[in-house]
Amino acid sequence: MGICVIIYSLNVFCSRILKNGDDVESDKLEKGIGDLMVGIIQKREKLTTGEGNSYGSDFLGLLLNARKDAPGNYKLSLKDIIDECKTFYGAGQGTTSILLSWTVLLLAIHTDWQDKAREEVLRIFGQQNPTSEGIARLRTMNMIFSETLRLYPPADVLTRKVQRKVRLGKLILPANMNVNIPLLALHHDPKIWGKDAHLFNPERFSEGVPKATSNNPAAYIPFGLGPRNCVGMNFATNEAKIALTMILQHYKFTLSPNYIHSPIHMVLVRPQHGVRLFKSSDDIEAKKIEQEIYDTLMAIIKKNEGDDKRSRQLWKRFPWITNKSKPRC
Repeated sequence: MGICVIIYSLNVFCSRILKNGDDVESDKLEKGIGDLMVGIIQKREKLTTGEGNSYGSDFLGLLLNARKDAPGNYKLSLKDIIDECKTFYGAGQGTTSILLSWTVLLLAIHTDWQDKAREEVLRIFGQQNPTSEGIARLRTMNMIFSETLRLYPPADVLTRKVQRKVRLGKLILPANMNVNIPLLALHHDPKIWGKDAHLFNPERFSEGVPKATSNNPAAYIPFGLGPRNCVGMNFATNEAKIALTMILQHYKFTLSPNYIHSPIHMVLVRPQHGVRLFKSSDDIEAKKIEQEIYDTLMAIIKKNEGDDKRSRQLWKRFPWITNKSKPRC
């Protein structure tokens, strides 16, 4: 036993002194990100003069304003602010990619909902880039994302520490005890969501989250609950909506038969083997262009119907066009 303790202590000591290539690269990136954030903060502070001026209304500005206004012992340190910004960006980026992966997977399976979402996107934006005002009007897409987050929340477990002794049902929880909240079990509970709890049904969110959960705010918490919920929540969901909007504007997609469904927990719940899709041949933009070509050529042919020589030249050049032909829509 004593030898094991010595070996373990030696391993810990060596790991702190002797770093491998990955550790060195990680430290280098850590320092680079920290230096970059310090530069951004210093630039923001130089632009702000006078007590009444604000540091801005973005996330960094809110943190800097909070530090300026807080009393001595409650002020955020520079390290605190940098760490919060890292968390905001990291949580937002990771959550966005995983949320998009699961959403696209479900829409590739449930093509009826893919069609509904696309119809809504084209009605609001057409082929124009999405705007914040338009994103706020995407009711169907909001339902789809809510249901995706119910079935596949980014984190499968939330951990909270008990602040003081408290009774929870028949249990007495002592202070400083860690409590794990299993989100997957909560989000798939038939007592809350009904017999179809395991099915993809965005319609359950048609009247909002409160109605879907019978006004139980703790029944649906994909980003946590209370003041310590995910700081990247709004960033992640809005970014995902913008990305999905642009995908739906240009592509239809179906699931590859080679897809293997294997959710795995690697910090966040993600598809172990990725999501394999087929992009449909009737790409929306290509379909539109093809229709325009067809209409133009048919107009030319109709115009030259009396000119047999000209008509023969057109038929020879474009043999796929006949009086009964239709574009491949």
